[in-house]
Amino acid sequence: MSSATTEKAPTAFESEVVTRSIVQDVILPGGAGTLALVTLDNGFDHTKPNTFGPATLVQLQAVVDGLRARAEAGEIAAVGITGKPFIFAVGADLTGVPHVSQREQAVEIAQAGHRAFASIMDLPVPTFGFVNGAAMGGGVEIALACDYRTISGGVPAVALPECFLGLVPGWGGCYLLPRLLGAPKALKVIIENPLSMNRMLKGVEAYQLGIADAIFEPADFLEDSLRWAADVVSGQVTITRPDHTQDAAEWDAACDAAGKLADAKTARRSPAPYRAIDLVRAARTSSRDDAFAAEDAALGDLLMGDELRAGLYAFDLVQRRAKRPAGAPDKALARKVTKVGIIGAGLMASQLAMLFARSLGVPVVMTDLDEDRVAKGVGYVHGEVDGLLAKGRIGQDKANFLKGLVTGSTSKDGFADADFVIEAVFEEMAVKQQVFAEVEAVVSSECVLATNTSSLSITQMASELEHPERVVGFHFFNPVAVMPLLEIIPGEKTDDATLATAFATGKGLKKTTILVKDSPSFITNRLLGRFMGEFSRIVDEGTPVQVADRAVAGLAPMPPFVLMGLVGPAIALHNSQTLVRAFGDRFYASPSLEAMVAARKPGYYTVVDGVQVPDPEVLAMQVTPEHPVELTAPQVRERVLSAIADEVARMLDEKVAQAPMDIDLAMITGAGFQFWNGGIIPLLDREGISQKVVGHRFLPPGVASVPS
Repeated sequence: MSSATTEKAPTAFESEVVTRSIVQDVILPGGAGTLALVTLDNGFDHTKPNTFGPATLVQLQAVVDGLRARAEAGEIAAVGITGKPFIFAVGADLTGVPHVSQREQAVEIAQAGHRAFASIMDLPVPTFGFVNGAAMGGGVEIALACDYRTISGGVPAVALPECFLGLVPGWGGCYLLPRLLGAPKALKVIIENPLSMNRMLKGVEAYQLGIADAIFEPADFLEDSLRWAADVVSGQVTITRPDHTQDAAEWDAACDAAGKLADAKTARRSPAPYRAIDLVRAARTSSRDDAFAAEDAALGDLLMGDELRAGLYAFDLVQRRAKRPAGAPDKALARKVTKVGIIGAGLMASQLAMLFARSLGVPVVMTDLDEDRVAKGVGYVHGEVDGLLAKGRIGQDKANFLKGLVTGSTSKDGFADADFVIEAVFEEMAVKQQVFAEVEAVVSSECVLATNTSSLSITQMASELEHPERVVGFHFFNPVAVMPLLEIIPGEKTDDATLATAFATGKGLKKTTILVKDSPSFITNRLLGRFMGEFSRIVDEGTPVQVADRAVAGLAPMPPFVLMGLVGPAIALHNSQTLVRAFGDRFYASPSLEAMVAARKPGYYTVVDGVQVPDPEVLAMQVTPEHPVELTAPQVRERVLSAIADEVARMLDEKVAQAPMDIDLAMITGAGFQFWNGGIIPLLDREGISQKVVGHRFLPPGVASVPS
């Protein structure tokens, strides 16, 4: 047992779903002896993953203590740990964090995890982690506490996501993983992946990285793992691990590089990645007890920090509020969708066709002006299907089925029996009104007409139709397959059946659906427009891009001009011009951006020798102010955040969103804003911007911050 911990039991909480450690004896093949197999199981199916709360840790500790006695008595030759079907374990039970009101409580939970996991490490027989399903956070750490690990090739996610939320891997991850893999690989998992939109490893990738010693197919995973464990116990298989602690220069260089990455991603606004880097840096020379004590201290501090509470607020939005969209009508009103029509066959329309076919499994008909465009759109879908087949993600029968669902035509007659038709044509009101009029002449009176417009009025688009009540905004974000958000916008005459069908369809597409008032650019693009417009105005006035970038680092997932290149300068310009027309000069359409679009430049940056640098031709197009005003990074930050706070207040007053939480949910799932900021509103509250700009916080104290 670690001398750096105490025997004090952690504070329990009533809502904990206890994960039991269920033990059964397994006779290993080849006469290798008896393995005590511990199965982590909370009694629910895979939709409620195994987690570790205070009561779970106490029960796990008792089980391991019993196994120690059996091992010392010679009753068992090994211990294995696995999970219930499809789930290994996904870490600490974060629902208990609101119950933690004092640092001492946080440290007790950290120590309890270390005690339980250290007792596994100290068992006098070989220990095995059989990672059969998703493993995150403490799930990875309990596997690291074992001497050996196998993993299923079907595992969908392996991660230490703590820095994404505002924590550190605090039950051994910052010590055990770098000593197993070396600091460079470990920091990829601990720092780089979490700060890159919480990237996850597949089972195969985790094995290739060295987290697991062996990998087996899902169908016979446990049987093969037990056979492999028997070979290890009997000495037929030996695992030799290099000592990564000898190369101090490489270790420190990796930590320095991780620090620079954290600077670029967070601008030092989130303490978690820096605490994690410090723990990894110290892990090279620390004893286990000292390292675990340092993790305890870090968890104690961070659990009592506002960044973690904002991260958990964001997690709750994505996990709970997203599944029960505020303001959505009764789902019983939704009509069944058995066929989908898509107007257009360009890139966005083709992405939509793939999404509808794969998610809903219904026929999809694409139309466009000529055969070449139609063929290109259908060809895109077929290419995507072939890609899935080549990667082994679908079989040949499924590939054939999906290809058969998607067809194309230059005529809209194929929409006659469609239940849901969505347009993805040029972002111009007259064009959209024309195509809807053409479709209305073909479809039934109950067919939903959806528009993927990013900024135009739904009410105006439907105004000349015979049945305006069946028109609804259905705004996806690019790339369609990746971005979770779907803004659903009713026009003035949209009826409940249409709106219910839109929400049901969005759920079938596995999207995060948010109800939005019909207003220019809706939620995400409006707030991004204010953010990007103020940033561009500051740069056009004379502040260097590099200074402005540093000021807003940690808000969006990438610097504003990089984000603009991803969105597309033409789309960004159209959005800003729409907002200027609607709301006046508090929004800004940059002349520099206009020149970039006129020159058909793909963005502010270009790649030279594999490095992203400002495009000299774009730099030459930038506005040169007569009287330059160069702001400092703190001045830029305050001005940009003040503009965002002003726009949030206006949007809430106008009821564009149902509540502040929907604005945060939209910015997280539609624009990739950071979890540890809680999206944007908790950050505005935390830095005092809300109080300064609108005279009050947007959220009550304790909702996304430590209770006072």
